[in-house]
Amino acid sequence: MSGDGGKTSVAVHAAGRFPSRFRVRKRPEFLSIQERGLRVATRHFVLILSASSSVDSPRLGITASRRVGNSVVRTRAKRLTREAFRATRELWPKGIDLVVIVKSSPGESKLAGVVAEWRAARPQIERRLRTLLGSATTAASGPEKAASQA
Repeated sequence: MSGDGGKTSVAVHAAGRFPSRFRVRKRPEFLSIQERGLRVATRHFVLILSASSSVDSPRLGITASRRVGNSVVRTRAKRLTREAFRATRELWPKGIDLVVIVKSSPGESKLAGVVAEWRAARPQIERRLRTLLGSATTAASGPEKAASQA
C-alpha cells in the first residue's frame, strides 16, 4: 500500500486515456464548430456547442492561446478541461461537439472548481442544447432519462 492511502491509483484509473474519437482534432473542424456553434461564457472558459455528425458520443476540442500563459499554464488548463469534460459527462449528450476556449488561466483552481463553474452554467448549456437538438432532446435527457423514455 502506498503512503497516499491508495487515492492516487483511483484518480489515475478514473481519468484514463482520451481516445481520438472523443476529440475534435483538425483545424477545419474547430473553425466550423466555432462558426456555427452556440456559445456559453463562464469566468475562465467559453464553451461552444455544435451539433455533430458523430452520433457515438460527445467530442471535445480545446483551444488555449499564448495569452493564457506560458506552455506550463496552457497545458495545465487543457488537462483540467479534459478532466472536467469527463467529470461532467451528464451535461453533454451524444451528437454534440464541444470546443472549449480557455479565456484566462484557471490559476490555482482545482478540478472541483472547474467542474463547479461548468455546472453553474448548466441552465445556459441546456438552453443552447435545446436550440441545437430540438426540444425533444436536451442535456437533461442524458443516457439515463433517454433509456427510461424509450
